Amino acid sequence: MTAEQPAGSGAEIENLMAEGRSFPPDPGFAARANATKELYAEAAADPEAFWAKLARERITWQEPFHTTLEWDLPFAKWFLGGKLNITENCIDRHVAAGLGDKVAYHWIGEPGDTRTITYADLLREVQKTANALKELGVGTGDRVAIYMPMIPELPIAMLACARIGAPHTVVFGGFSAESLVDRINDAQAKLVITADGGWRRGKPVDLKSAVDEALTRTPSVEHTLVVRRVGDAQPGTAMTAGRDLWWHEIVDRQAADCPAIPLDSEHMLYLLYTSGTTAKPKGIIHTTAGYLLGTSLTHSWVFDVKPDDVYWCAADIGWVTGHSYIVYGPLANATTGLLYEGAPDTPSWERWWQIIEDYKVTILYTAPTAIRAFMKQGEALPRKHDLSSLRLLGSVGEPINPEAWLWYHENIGGGSAPIVDTWWQTETGSILITPLPGVTTTKPGSATFPFPGIEADVVDANGASVPLGSGGYLVLKRPWPSMLRGIYGDPERYRATYWGRFPGMYFAGDGAKRDSEGYLWLLGRVDDVMNVSGHRISTIEVESALVDHPSVAEAAVVGKEDPLTGQAIFAFVTTKAGIETGDALAAQLRDHVAKVIGGIAKPKYLIFTPDLPKTRSGKIMRRLLRDVAEGRPLGDTTTLADAGVVETIRAGAGGADDE
Repeated sequence: MTAEQPAGSGAEIENLMAEGRSFPPDPGFAARANATKELYAEAAADPEAFWAKLARERITWQEPFHTTLEWDLPFAKWFLGGKLNITENCIDRHVAAGLGDKVAYHWIGEPGDTRTITYADLLREVQKTANALKELGVGTGDRVAIYMPMIPELPIAMLACARIGAPHTVVFGGFSAESLVDRINDAQAKLVITADGGWRRGKPVDLKSAVDEALTRTPSVEHTLVVRRVGDAQPGTAMTAGRDLWWHEIVDRQAADCPAIPLDSEHMLYLLYTSGTTAKPKGIIHTTAGYLLGTSLTHSWVFDVKPDDVYWCAADIGWVTGHSYIVYGPLANATTGLLYEGAPDTPSWERWWQIIEDYKVTILYTAPTAIRAFMKQGEALPRKHDLSSLRLLGSVGEPINPEAWLWYHENIGGGSAPIVDTWWQTETGSILITPLPGVTTTKPGSATFPFPGIEADVVDANGASVPLGSGGYLVLKRPWPSMLRGIYGDPERYRATYWGRFPGMYFAGDGAKRDSEGYLWLLGRVDDVMNVSGHRISTIEVESALVDHPSVAEAAVVGKEDPLTGQAIFAFVTTKAGIETGDALAAQLRDHVAKVIGGIAKPKYLIFTPDLPKTRSGKIMRRLLRDVAEGRPLGDTTTLADAGVVETIRAGAGGADDE
């Protein structure tokens, strides 16, 4: 394979598709499924008519739209002329339909405190919070930054902003003061909503001091609204007179009546900044109607949500997964959701399984990294709990290796719950590639096919569609309702970043392969490839091969500069509990990779580490592993769930096993 070829275009990735097993839909599940196979043909016949019909059926409009789509590549406008308010669709209409007593959220704090919030409770609190925002001078079009732990006031704050048409920008609670400064200033936020802190691994985590530090360099902010969460566990929260206000002192006294403002279908709902950028942060714009349709529809069809389900998306609301599949999509469908504040290993690795047993959770949506972390702990812990309520499992955030898929299926899903392996991005707003449960025959490790109405393709370096059995670049060939509307304040950057690589096509930045049956296998970011002696090898290929070994729980692979081969493969490996590490196992793992992929993919460097550096959302921070491999100073570690992990890895890297 030449260096010019895209990741995944060579024979090496055949190992990803060597599993061979497939899982057809259970006939009983299929008979009751929300989605049907006929939807694909209906959407393909006339995509605009398909989306228009669904928008009329699923959205409560205050004024109907007259034009389905206006497409001036690369800028889209959907459902023009329509007016609506997303909070009316997420709360008011359910209360009006007699569902006020239905639980919207079961909330569980890490220390064990709980709250149950009905749709009537949610409507009351959102209206009171919206009135508080208005008292603080926030109006339609003003931006509000939200920097909070996973507590009920976070979705309440988002919905209160949406009720009055103030776009919100949620900043993940693990980000640093510097990250806050960048995002607040780019959005020109008028208000910051935060908390004194949150709980993480048994300790209070200070948030307010990071806000205070950021506000020394954010002149647009007029007020800070602060939720009292940790209280006496973290005494001495500084409050600046005239600027900082306690949530309970201003929100609690408001009237519980704040009519939802009718907003244009293209009114900006929120900004969400992509992480990892070293330049000016990219503020991804999502608007109202198309986003609502995309999230509510995919939530219904992909998760097959029924009225009596208890649904748990175990992401953080600070990421797009939480926006779309904890807040807007589930609430639009009147779903009972679960919010959990803390870490999966606190007070023990049984916490998730206990929650599922206690609340009779029926749908679980989480990341492959979390699944592999549970694999590392072994099967005994989930077996101690009754997980029989689970009827559907989901995966999100990165490609899932077949072994993790099968472990998830057997040990969490009881061998019967279908798995929906979903591909999408901050930019896409909603799930675009996924099985439909009850319809799609799944293959472990494959995200299967595009959602109805989505036209995805795999192309070569010239933008030509590749044949079945080949790999290349994943692209989208026509607009979809929940797509980003641009980068805030920088339309040319939007055009160049997403539409400049292949004319007329949205380039997702990911590599993919289609097998002989048309199934899509995602290979991760195209920059997550290593060029070893002219061979481009994707990191996920080598990681999947390593995790395929029975001793390995998790692995991450990066490229290290090498004077002979250009790059050498550097593997960071976490073994399962009780496995003895050392030179013999390292040699065994190298040979295993060579057998699965080929000799060119054998890691030159391999170290064993007790864990990998991950964000709280479960993504491995390969950027930091590259720093370790190259011996560079570490980049920003503020987003890590455990910053000490990377120091441990760095200490061991000097003694990395060198082939």
